[in-house]
Amino acid sequence: MSNLFFDLFKKSPFGPLHEHMVKVRECVALLRPLFEAVLVDKDPTKIDEIVKNISKTEHQADEIKNEIRQTLPGNLFLPVNREDLLGYLKTQDDIADSIEDVSVLMTLKTFEVPDELAAEIFKFVDKVLNVFDFCDEAEAEFETLVTSAFGEAERHRLLSLVQKAEHAEWEADKAQMAAAKKLFSFEDEMKATDIFLLFRVFGELGGVANHAEKTGDRLRRLLIKS
Repeated sequence: MSNLFFDLFKKSPFGPLHEHMVKVRECVALLRPLFEAVLVDKDPTKIDEIVKNISKTEHQADEIKNEIRQTLPGNLFLPVNREDLLGYLKTQDDIADSIEDVSVLMTLKTFEVPDELAAEIFKFVDKVLNVFDFCDEAEAEFETLVTSAFGEAERHRLLSLVQKAEHAEWEADKAQMAAAKKLFSFEDEMKATDIFLLFRVFGELGGVANHAEKTGDRLRRLLIKS
């Protein structure tokens, strides 16, 4: 694979990074189905299948990440700084890592979650996904910009997407707080272990949004320095 990655980097430094983002996107796409399987369907077979897919996809993302780190040329002219590219890669990879962490926590026990709380959790999940959507759209724009003349209109569009990701992350923070308050409002009705684990899940889920927002910020840094 190394020769293939080196050839891609000679054409564009963002070809392999985009391949990595494809795997991250596949992990993100499994996030809502995971919560539906746990909180709505309560289907152990379905949960197990989704968790295995997340683990497999996250591992594939790690393989691409490691290949990029080993292959990214140090003496080949790049339009952006090598260390900045690696920093961007790390924050992008952190998204998939947090999703895998969420999936592990969600399988430690069977949850009994009131419908009202489940509705609040899904609002939180959707806010997190919204952050990633803006980050993903910004990433799709960047490779084209790097290989073009970096027109002002294109720069403005990418910066606007990053700003939207930042606002969406703020919205996700608010949704996390709302979900946490709703969770603790059921402390007399739910098992303490369920409350503890779900609070941990909320933290990791918030991490997905944080990493997506930071990935967008890394893109902005790359754009400014290019």
